[in-house]
Amino acid sequence: MLKLTATALAAFLALPACAQQAPTPQTAKADADPALWVVKDADTTIYLFGTIHVLKPGMTWFDEAVKTAFDRSGEVVLELVMPDPAKMQGLVEATGVAPAGTPPLTEQLPASKRAAFGKAVVDLGLPANALDRYRPWLAATQLSVAPLSKLGYDSANGPEEVITAAAKAAGKPVIGLETAEQQLGYFAGLSAKAQLQFLESTVDELPTVEKQMARMVDDWAKGRPDDLASEMNDSLKDSPEVAKVLLTDRNARWADWVKMRMDKPGTVFVAVGAGHLAGPESVQAQLQRIGVKAERVPY
Repeated sequence: MLKLTATALAAFLALPACAQQAPTPQTAKADADPALWVVKDADTTIYLFGTIHVLKPGMTWFDEAVKTAFDRSGEVVLELVMPDPAKMQGLVEATGVAPAGTPPLTEQLPASKRAAFGKAVVDLGLPANALDRYRPWLAATQLSVAPLSKLGYDSANGPEEVITAAAKAAGKPVIGLETAEQQLGYFAGLSAKAQLQFLESTVDELPTVEKQMARMVDDWAKGRPDDLASEMNDSLKDSPEVAKVLLTDRNARWADWVKMRMDKPGTVFVAVGAGHLAGPESVQAQLQRIGVKAERVPY
């Protein structure tokens, strides 16, 4: 599930992180050429750029075709325009903290998973029962995000923050495809079974999170969406419900948005998690099903 979680990290970045550590500074520069697509007709152009929401410092990606596409665009569209931290914290508490009387989360897990869950929490520098009042989806996202921060990944280096800052400097409007309420609602609306499965899968994959994330970033940086899709498909098999809610259904809605936006002239730069632009259920595949062609931009 960590692979799937990484495609939706924009929803988690403002969550109250459990025990984040400052990223380790890196000075080496690494050139990245992530994939970029375009949908266009006579008077409308929409670029589709896949992001990795958190990156280590030192990677150069906002240049060449990506920067050219951004510069040509009159507006920017992200998965989410983050609300202020106080509002986000309130939304998280409302959707992610279990009601009074709910059994502790540790007791909801199968006995065979409790020790690993407790160890994962303790490894973050917290008491083993620190997440017991969380609903399973929130515990899973916290356990996914905190290790990445400890490994040196930071949203400040991620494309969303870089693109947002560049748009602000250039006076370009920035809108979100979804609201924070919607994104958190997707997780909170998962069945109890799916939420627990999400948490169990996250705990199972924590020992390999460093290798998984490095592989995903490498696929992204080298513009290999098919390889990224292969990584994603392994996780999608774990829970069809989670895959449908977090990936497939959202991709279909975003494809509909793109098709409708084509009716209005202009140039738009759309940046969403790279996992949404990879695989048989990608935004591009959904566009093709409704008669809209997305082409890879060579560079």
